[in-house]
Amino acid sequence: MMDLAGLGREFESALLQINRVKAAELFERCYVNDNSFPLLERLAIDTLERIGEGWENGTVSLSQVYMSGVICEELIEQYLPKLLVKRKIVPRMAIGVLQDHHGLGKRIVCSVLRAGGFELIDYGQGLTVEELVHRSLEDKLEVLLISTLMLPSALKVKAVKEALAEAGAETKVIVGGAPFRLDGELWKRVGADAFGDSAASVVRIIEEKTKGGAM
Repeated sequence: MMDLAGLGREFESALLQINRVKAAELFERCYVNDNSFPLLERLAIDTLERIGEGWENGTVSLSQVYMSGVICEELIEQYLPKLLVKRKIVPRMAIGVLQDHHGLGKRIVCSVLRAGGFELIDYGQGLTVEELVHRSLEDKLEVLLISTLMLPSALKVKAVKEALAEAGAETKVIVGGAPFRLDGELWKRVGADAFGDSAASVVRIIEEKTKGGAM
């Protein structure tokens, strides 16, 4: 039986060394052993999650996080056709950073979701309330993921939610970022529909929604 924990550690090491060849070999080993997308998905998501945590505690650099996400996305794209897996049918969704210009948290969430077979639009960072609302309405979003770094930006989520409601949109807003982790009730006070305390938790929230679960 394959040692999944050991494989995960090797895969993480290969990503942190930006070793595309080794990462691809390990992904192939996982594929040959199981021939299933869920196992590849779990390998990528769990590893990226650990790397993201490494950046938060100062043991991983920004470039390592960025390139790890790129490599995982490339590998997933290669194996979807092999396994005859289509991108997951999910609510039309997008992600953006409200006001702040630090996009690492968004990048990690994007990579994890895409590694999990999800499609989403990346709106970028430094967005105003008006820009987020306009683009959400224009794209007819069902789910809007908002990342924030500072408390003033997090508080602006309330204005986004109110503007969407005034426009008649039923867009669900999922928030994440440091202010919401520091204050576990903040997401409720700004009117968000859910809070993802990690990239993996955002995946779980989206999966629940696709299965008809309540957010």
